[in-house]
Amino acid sequence: MDGLIGMTAIEVVSRLKRREVSPLELVDALIARIEAVDGRINALPTRCFDRARAQAKALTAAGAQPDRPGWLAGLPMPIKDNCDVGGVRTTQGSPIFADFVAPVSDHTVATLEANGAIPIAKSNIPEFAGANTFNTVFGATRNPWDLRMSVAGSSGGAAAALASGQAWLANGNDLGGSLRTPASFCGILGLRPSPGRVPRKAPPLPFDPLWVEGPMARNVPDLALMFDAMCAQHPDDPLTLPPPAVPWVEVVRAPVAPRRIGFSADLGISPVEPEVKAICRDAMRHFEAIGAQVDEACPDFSGAIEAFQTLRATLVAAALGQHLPNQRNRIKPDIVWNIEKGLRQTADDTIRAERLRGQLYHRISAFFERYDLLVCPAAPVPPFPVEINYPEVIDGVRSETYIDWIGITFAITLTSCPVVAIPAGFTASGLPVGVQLVGRPRGEAALLGAAALFEQATGLAKRVPLDPR
Repeated sequence: MDGLIGMTAIEVVSRLKRREVSPLELVDALIARIEAVDGRINALPTRCFDRARAQAKALTAAGAQPDRPGWLAGLPMPIKDNCDVGGVRTTQGSPIFADFVAPVSDHTVATLEANGAIPIAKSNIPEFAGANTFNTVFGATRNPWDLRMSVAGSSGGAAAALASGQAWLANGNDLGGSLRTPASFCGILGLRPSPGRVPRKAPPLPFDPLWVEGPMARNVPDLALMFDAMCAQHPDDPLTLPPPAVPWVEVVRAPVAPRRIGFSADLGISPVEPEVKAICRDAMRHFEAIGAQVDEACPDFSGAIEAFQTLRATLVAAALGQHLPNQRNRIKPDIVWNIEKGLRQTADDTIRAERLRGQLYHRISAFFERYDLLVCPAAPVPPFPVEINYPEVIDGVRSETYIDWIGITFAITLTSCPVVAIPAGFTASGLPVGVQLVGRPRGEAALLGAAALFEQATGLAKRVPLDPR
């Protein structure tokens, strides 16, 4: 069973389909790995091992299933702790919900379960999400590359579980970078898909495109498999689309190289540490090696930070504002600030933000008339000490708020373009650094193909899973 931990998800699911290994054997193998390593990482604080074993037995008894796209055949995986698994705690990292047990699985999780996934644990998150994975319910998640370091957030527990061999696949969600920054910090992959690809958990603002659900994995083929397992159209999420005509796993088997790429070390708006810039710029040689032309070029992102801060605050206030009158002392100050910002904003603030977002979208649309891909860092800094809330100064520039430091990811959020965060290299001290590969609107197929070719050229996917150190 130990050998299974190092296999790819594609390999393990193939063995499940051939009945060379059973879902129950996989559940037990993953439980053994979690119990062996997670005491040092704290990626998966809530476990539902008995539920997973029961589901594995039931799935086996049900017999063979169609070999349809995304069929996971009994693969166990962690579920992010702001998604509901029926009969399991969903704390959202908040003391307000520390004892809440979800009665049923939400739309995201139910889609995965219908496609043969078995929830085995809940992955740790910051309180009500955020950019560094620690909370007062479970504490901090540590980076398996260096246990002194952060995993970022908010899908930090999921990223750490993947990097340390406690998961073959994991889910996450992304508002300002929650799939992408942890992927960069942990040397794995996260895909922020176009809005509507994956059904969300009864979104409080169902027509808002900022928040999306997406897959995380150790390599591009596995990422495509997880994406196939998540894509569905659901009547409770009005943005959702039918699954693609060609499965994502087939797309990455025959990738098409991008011809022209725009690279920016900072999008013109975000401070980035010099070492990160150098690593990301050097990684562009892998695209050049497959015949792509790489230019220093990006759209004009002016106004993106202001627009996102305004629109995010509206979303946070709409989702969490009802807790402020009676639970204020149980909500961390950063979230209180964000709720109050949303409540204070005027109609003029929102109108201006929407206009800025619209202008940015048209500029990036024009950019993709000339370029196949936009590439930039997935985080402005390497992993930082776990005790730090966020890096207050980056390359001499001070962050004004607790989310300013991830401006390079949340600026991309505004465009609604699909984005893959993928490993690009390592710092001198051996910590992972990733890049964002940004595709055209609704352009996941070309994006995943480019990511597959980039990954083959770098060879970095072979560096995980690893034992915590």
